[in-house]
Amino acid sequence: MCGIAGIWGTSDTDLVKLATDCLQHRGPDGAGMHVQSNGVLGHRRLAIMDPEGGAQPLYSETRAMAIVANGEIYNFPVLRGDLTGRHTFTTTSDSEAILHLFEERGVDTLAALEGMFAFAICDDDHLFLARDPIGIKPLYYGRGVDSSGVPVTAFASEMKPLADWVDELHEFPAGNYFDSRGGFVPYYRVPTAPPVHRSVADHVALVRKGLEDAVRSHMMSDVPVGAFLSGGLDSSVIAAIARKHVDELHTFSVGLAGSRDIEAARRVAAHIGSIHHEYLMTPAEVVEKLPEIIHALESFDQDLVRSAIPTYFCSRLAAEHVKVILTGEGADELFAGYAYHKSTSDPATLHQELCRSVSTLHNINLQRVDRLTMLHSIEGRVPFLDTGFIALALTVPTELKLRVMPDGRLVEKWVLR
Repeated sequence: MCGIAGIWGTSDTDLVKLATDCLQHRGPDGAGMHVQSNGVLGHRRLAIMDPEGGAQPLYSETRAMAIVANGEIYNFPVLRGDLTGRHTFTTTSDSEAILHLFEERGVDTLAALEGMFAFAICDDDHLFLARDPIGIKPLYYGRGVDSSGVPVTAFASEMKPLADWVDELHEFPAGNYFDSRGGFVPYYRVPTAPPVHRSVADHVALVRKGLEDAVRSHMMSDVPVGAFLSGGLDSSVIAAIARKHVDELHTFSVGLAGSRDIEAARRVAAHIGSIHHEYLMTPAEVVEKLPEIIHALESFDQDLVRSAIPTYFCSRLAAEHVKVILTGEGADELFAGYAYHKSTSDPATLHQELCRSVSTLHNINLQRVDRLTMLHSIEGRVPFLDTGFIALALTVPTELKLRVMPDGRLVEKWVLR
């Protein structure tokens, strides 16, 4: 996890230096810059993979291409194994695998990547930008002029580095790539096919295996991994699976004194045997930190700010112990976990609403998780939003997500229970 920024159309390093300085919280472990006559790529590093040797920018063997990347590629050991015979690796960073794969496949690289990412690759002639399918990792772009008045295209991991000088600042669309020679092209859309008819037992077994595989892959790291634990179903399932794959799992909860969530998290932590940490917020402390939270969040949306408050305090707590944190985002959207889902009686309509809501997570819950974890220099990971698991979850009929019980109650996310 890192912060990236850059410009295309000039070699104004001062602009990019200002941008990467603004992203220091995203990458306190180092900074780097690639400069050429028509562009500059900047990077701030949070060292997760290859902490000693994975500094960016990274280069192809001939130095004809450079990359700066933010995110994690969970299948990079497989990709690296395939590439090793044809390329010389200078690091064990997953970002280097992206670059070498791009040398061979160009835009088809994106179909091979399993993970979360926003990256920029350039050669002498053109700039290539891409954002992961769901938009787990942020990216923004706009057009402006450099200090000499030369028109440029600029990009960054957050809005703040660009807001003061870029015109028409935009969110880079999830599941898209940009080529300076051809513009934006979509490469992924959330599946919208109807659910698949299987037995209940088969659906349950497939969901369980799919989620276990996703959690296991998301635990790839050269630094300690922990999990947020609210005591609710989503975070509890993730933490329970993660605990099976490590000798020690640190879990983290926050709340107000007397909170039922705090007590529920304690019970789950005791059950799975995690090393549990909790923090009790006070109303006065929330008021004090609210300006910092809003500034980091880059949004005034009331609901988003409200949900960002516990994420802020939990991220701050987790940063004392780990560098990577697993979260439960995406379960409500995939498995009908919101109250309004219960008012949708038509299964086909509900299924389409779930597909739609997954595709909008990039500027709601994922924005919250990214900004508040990175404010405290830790990496948030979301196993429910593994693209393979998304495809699987959307094959499950809605009647197994919102289940009518014998007593008439509607139980949300039933297939996860």
